[in-house]
Formats: sequence, C-alpha cells, structure tokens
Amino acid sequence: MPYDPSKHHRRSIRLRGYDYTQLGSYAVTICTQDRAPILGNLNNFSVTLSPIGHIIEQCWIALPYHFPHITLDVHIVMPDHFHGIITINVPMAKGIASATQVSSNGTTPNSLAAIVQNFKSVSTRRVNQMQHTIGSTLWQRNYYEHVIRSEEELVRIRQYILGNPAQSVEFER
Repeated sequence: MPYDPSKHHRRSIRLRGYDYTQLGSYAVTICTQDRAPILGNLNNFSVTLSPIGHIIEQCWIALPYHFPHITLDVHIVMPDHFHGIITINVPMAKGIASATQVSSNGTTPNSLAAIVQNFKSVSTRRVNQMQHTIGSTLWQRNYYEHVIRSEEELVRIRQYILGNPAQSVEFER
C-alpha cells in the first residue's frame, strides 16, 4: 500500500522540525517485538549473542556499505534490544538527495529514519530466512533516538552503551 499522509498518521516521537539528514551523531535504541530476549544472554556483565544476535550485529556493521555517508560508533546487542550510535558525515546538499524528497513509504532518503528502516528490514529478512519464519516480526514498531549535541554527551552515551550489560545485570539482582 503506498504511503498516504492523510491516512498514515502516527504520532511521531522525533523532534518536530528537526532535519534528520544533517551532519551529526545520533544514538538509537531498537527493541525486539514484545521485548523477547532472543538476541543473546547476559553472562556476568557481558552478552553472549545468540545466532539471531550475530545476524543483528552483522547487519549493523554492514550499514556503511549501504549508506556511505555514515560511520558507526559504539554499539551493543542486548538480549531484547539494541543500542548504537550513527554519525551522518555528508550533508544532503552534497548530492546524496534533497531533504525534501520523500520515498513512497514517507521516509526521507539517507535520513536517520531511512537508515534504521533499512537495518530493521534487512535484519528481519535475514533472521526470518534463517528460521524459516518468513513474515514474522522481529522488532517493535518505531525506535528511540537521541540527537547528540556535544562531545561530552557523546562520551556519556558511549559509556552508557558499553556499560549496558553491567547495568542490566545489576538491575536483575
């Protein structure tokens, strides 16, 4: 079904008016459907990835091959969610696409939303192929993002992401 803004109006959790194609770093968190712990297991302050978790990590690492205007910073695959930092390095005005262009599904090409949408789609397809569960849902709808506005904030978010397994172990005790 083609995108129709008069019919497809979800409440957005994005910053109103913010251009998610512009240069900068963005922290993203994506949760599995129903927060199912299918990506791995917590073991003494670290995560042992499941076969699905390995696919998720491979798909994340491959993103710059599909979106050469980005680089990836730290990431962590947790049992029921994923955290990562994406940096957009090339502004849209440099010829990648116009920020006013919108694809048939309502996503601006090469934007943070397009990158996350690609990641979720490709990883879901690969997991479903592996498990012979074509059409099954892997991820919850939407994702959480945070625009990183300073070097100090980037350092703090990196520490949070890398320390997430230890924080989760402490929380479960």
